[in-house]
Amino acid sequence: MKTKTLLAAASVAAAFSILVGCATQEAPAPAPAPAPTPAPAPAPAAAPAPAPVAKPAPEAPKKPAIVNIASTELFEFNKSTLTADARGLLDREVVAKLKDLGTIRYINVNGHADRLGTPQYNQKLSEKRADAVRAYLVSKGVDAKSVETFGFGKTLPVKSCPDQKSRKDLIECLAPNRRVVVEIQGTPR
Repeated sequence: MKTKTLLAAASVAAAFSILVGCATQEAPAPAPAPAPTPAPAPAPAAAPAPAPVAKPAPEAPKKPAIVNIASTELFEFNKSTLTADARGLLDREVVAKLKDLGTIRYINVNGHADRLGTPQYNQKLSEKRADAVRAYLVSKGVDAKSVETFGFGKTLPVKSCPDQKSRKDLIECLAPNRRVVVEIQGTPR
């Protein structure tokens, strides 16, 4: 009898579990899947950026134009007055270059002398030579405010000469030291 009771109990439990599983209570229906959201419309394509225009590289500032003019071509020995040939040389070598410039930042006129004579005398002579070149440039239309003059006397020789030569030969040998240097800085046209 024990076996029948166990079987009956098992049947009741099985029936009960079937009833519980089939109860009229409905399980909540799963929520409907949300409707797929449409993919966002692609953004309108931006107009292609204009091709960069190649700008010319800015020119490096030009170095000052330095014009060396031996004063033997400008002045007679021991003089500070421009010769006729000197004026022509300045026209070709300096004034012509100035016409190529749109603006002039500065013009330095540096006078030099040789070692003959006292330091004070050579200093004054180099200043007078620089002033003579400045006056000529101003007479050709150069703005006087843009021209500065400097006298260096015998302090910056470019040539050495031995003392054993005759005075005439020594004067000739030292000629490169008697010079005027014109330094021009400006922007080209």
